[in-house]
Parts: sequence; structure tokens; C-alpha cells
Amino acid sequence: MEACIIEDEAEAAERLTSLIKACDPTIKVVQRMDSVQDVVAYFLSGRQPDIVFMDIQLADGKSFEIFDKVQIESPIIFTTAFDQYALQAFKQYSIDYLLKPIQRNDLHAAIEKLRKIYRPTSTRLTDTDIKALKEIIGNANSRFKQRLLIKSGNKLQYRPTHTVAYFFADGKNAYLIGKGDGKKALIDHTLEELEDILNPEQFFRISRKYIVSFDAVLEVKGLISAKIEVKLNQPCEHELVVSRERVHEFKMWLDR
Repeated sequence: MEACIIEDEAEAAERLTSLIKACDPTIKVVQRMDSVQDVVAYFLSGRQPDIVFMDIQLADGKSFEIFDKVQIESPIIFTTAFDQYALQAFKQYSIDYLLKPIQRNDLHAAIEKLRKIYRPTSTRLTDTDIKALKEIIGNANSRFKQRLLIKSGNKLQYRPTHTVAYFFADGKNAYLIGKGDGKKALIDHTLEELEDILNPEQFFRISRKYIVSFDAVLEVKGLISAKIEVKLNQPCEHELVVSRERVHEFKMWLDR
């Protein structure tokens, strides 16, 4: 069985290749691509592998743009960082999905599912499938919170999430710090809840106490302890240090 991997992160592609080989040595990865342009050229050449492992966010756009330009008849297993609720919708249009970081058991189950249901004449995506898939991916971010309720004295107000530099926990309470103005506001969510309702492309939880906005990060500084410190593009009264176990994932989040 021949496979191609569509993934813009080299380390993620290498890891997936190794996992595929470990789960099923009969599957040969014949092509790896990281951009919409390369994928379109590949399928326009007439090649149709037995299985496609496809990420959502690629180097030059989202993968749904591919379906505007070329017909993919191969079954698809999505490999993505989208949260579980958005991913459930993909199951109508693909063999399965794998949530990053990909686990070997999940990959094995997806491959087994492929072998059980794969029929070359039944896997072609119809125009209706493609339209629905584009709507799902294109609107996936809309399920994330666009604004948060904040407490200001005896008043309740809303603050758009795109105006937040970072969040922090202090005891049982959680606060946001505004971009530019640095104003602090009490919010009615824990950091655990914020992880579920904020767009993961925009916000990253660097430690137990802090969640930072992508737009607010100015630079990162390596520390002797193998941790890294985050410097913002505005004054910050907190020391924003990335937990050791989150360093690798944080670097991948920044490098896009």
C-alpha cells in the first residue's frame, strides 16, 4: 500500500512516517509534501496513492484549497491540531482523523479501519462532500470564543479575545492582560476552560499559570534549565517561562 503525507512540519512528518512503518511495514510513504501548491501538482500528474495523511494548516494555506483545484480519489486520514468537536465533523468525509500529537494506538486503529472499509470505487469525494468539507474547515475557528465576559467593579463587560496579550492564574482566580494597555481584568473561566474555548492557533498554554497570545510574543530566550522565557512586545510584570515538557510543542506553535 502506498501513502503520501501532506504536512508542513518536518518533525511531525518524520514522526508520522516512523509511526506508519511501526504500525504496518507494508505501507510505503512514497511522497511527502508541505504546501497546497505541491499537493495540487502531485495529483494533477495523475497519481492517486492508496491513502493520504493530510494536515489542515499547510505552508501556504489550508488544505481545503486543494479540493478547488484537483480531484483526490484516495481515502484521506486527517492529521490535525483542531479540537475534538471540529474533528468529529470530518468523519463524514474521511476514513478517520488523528489528533496531534499522534499516538501509535490511534494510528493503528485508523489503518485497520481503512483496510476494512476501503473500496476504490466508493472513496471518491463528491462535489457535495467537498463543499461541506470546505465549510467545516473554513468555519472551524468560529466555534472558538471571540470575546470574554470580564468583571470590572460591579459591572460586567465583554473583551474581544484578539485584544488579549496573555492570561494568568492567581490562586482560584484567572485574569487577562490587555494588548497595548496592559490592563488586568478578572474573568469567569479557569485556564483549563480557556484551553478548550480559545483558538489554539492564537493562544498557547506555556505553563500551569500562563496562556499567551501569538500576536503578543516578541522573542523567546533560552534558560540554563532547558526552559525558555517568553518576552512580549509590551511591558509585562510576570515572568513567562515555558514549562520544560511544553518547550518542543511551543516552538512548533511559533514556527509557522
